[in-house]
Amino acid sequence: MKVLFLPALLASLLTIVSARGDDTKKPVVIMETSAGTIKIELNEEKSPITVKNFLQYVDDKHYDGTVFHRVIADFMIQGGGFTPGMKEEKQTRKPIKNEMPNGLSNERGTISMARLPDPDTATAQFFINTVDNSRLDRARYCVFGKVVEGLDVVDKIRRVKTASKGVHDDVPVDDVVIKSVRRAK
Repeated sequence: MKVLFLPALLASLLTIVSARGDDTKKPVVIMETSAGTIKIELNEEKSPITVKNFLQYVDDKHYDGTVFHRVIADFMIQGGGFTPGMKEEKQTRKPIKNEMPNGLSNERGTISMARLPDPDTATAQFFINTVDNSRLDRARYCVFGKVVEGLDVVDKIRRVKTASKGVHDDVPVDDVVIKSVRRAK
């Protein structure tokens, strides 16, 4: 009887662990851009405040019709704040608390919050690292997710021609539009 009990117990435990694995599924967003589609997995466990903030902007459709307004090929692509032609900066909610260090690093393909020099000033703008930028970890730029599909699109964007436009440097000459960002179903 004891011999049969142990396998049954192990099978029950495996079922519980598998069920819990489904409960901890990370949120994913689909970013449709004029250069292609980028799929981003968000890390709610390590960056709960940042992910909640980002998803609120997603749900509010804040990012729809914005552009990647700062592109530095061997650094990052930044977006989420300006309309095409850099004509208008979109209004944002209050800044959020910076969650760095959180164990995540600014590696190629990760998404982080853009901010002013003060660490607690991130609102809506984000950037995707085009190379490993671990030095940004020490500067407390909060990673909150990673590109899981579409790194080729990120690379396509990083290669666009840029110029200065008013007070802004590294602005794509031809707009790279974020058409929409939606939660994956």
